[in-house]
Amino acid sequence: MTKKILALPGDGIGKEVMASTLNVLHYLIESHDLDFLITEMNVGGAAYDVEGSPIPNSVLEEAKKSDAVLFGAVGGEKWDNLEWDLRPENALLTLRKELNLFANLRPAFLFNELSNASPIKKEIINNLDILIVRELTGGVYFGEPRGMNNDAEPNYAFNTMIYNEDEIRRIAKVAFEAAQKRNRRLCSVDKANVLEVSKFWRSIVTEMSDDYPDVELSHQLADNTAMQLVLDPNQFDVIVSSNLFGDILSDIAGTLTGSIGMLPSASLDSSFRGMYEPCHGSAPDIAGQDIANPLAMISSLSMALKFSLKEENLSKKLDESIKTYIKNGYRTKDISAGKAHIKTSEVSDIIIDILKNE
Repeated sequence: MTKKILALPGDGIGKEVMASTLNVLHYLIESHDLDFLITEMNVGGAAYDVEGSPIPNSVLEEAKKSDAVLFGAVGGEKWDNLEWDLRPENALLTLRKELNLFANLRPAFLFNELSNASPIKKEIINNLDILIVRELTGGVYFGEPRGMNNDAEPNYAFNTMIYNEDEIRRIAKVAFEAAQKRNRRLCSVDKANVLEVSKFWRSIVTEMSDDYPDVELSHQLADNTAMQLVLDPNQFDVIVSSNLFGDILSDIAGTLTGSIGMLPSASLDSSFRGMYEPCHGSAPDIAGQDIANPLAMISSLSMALKFSLKEENLSKKLDESIKTYIKNGYRTKDISAGKAHIKTSEVSDIIIDILKNE
């Protein structure tokens, strides 16, 4: 059966890193006779400029029919003054919500050859390999009521942090099962010392741990986790957290590696259909300069092959090709430490050559 892939390059460097990724994907399709159908459409600011919406209905409907969505990046100063519903970032949140992509998997790993690119000392950062499991469709980002009141004195704004039991159980299940496949350690992050919703979160996760006796469960407050990620990141294996805390912690973890241009992510529904995107943003300041690092987007393709497209062996081959690429000394500007670097447009050809020789 044909697997449908929707490619949404978006804005800024999203277009450049997506082009590199699609080059690799087309090679894999041709060399392994894969029954994949790729559709490419505009999203974010690029879609707004053409259709007056960052997430046109046609794009949303195509995403719902797809097995995997490859998402580049959206946003830029050009669209910052638009109403929220028209801003490029709304496209991302709408896709997550409408596709019910509740589980965000963000690996944070370090190639030891790149330890000099990290702001953390080598002896602390070497062999970093963390998986952050972030709840993606609930919490304060989506809670109701929310809004602003400009008629009161003083004016005020408000948001609601809310989780129900089912939402907590399904994300905790993903995290426990991920830990079972790794080093069997799970840290649940919350603010149970001050937030009722976090106390509830902690009680549910603790109760569920009885079903996973092979996983060591610990709890940690979000502010402490942020500090510990910098002081001793290798104490962690899998971290599970709410939408807000996961957003913050995954960016901190990404920074540890020296460049968020290296880190992929997967956002999955209960059937492992999903959206795959790099952890970096649209970086409009370097867009069009051919210096962006496409490895996070290419690694996101690898995650799509593993989870949604059911091609785990190809995923492993692609991961190995990226390791070989790093080992052989290829560097884009962000990880070159001021030395000679290659262009964005050159990366996919190198990865493809490595794949051909594996």
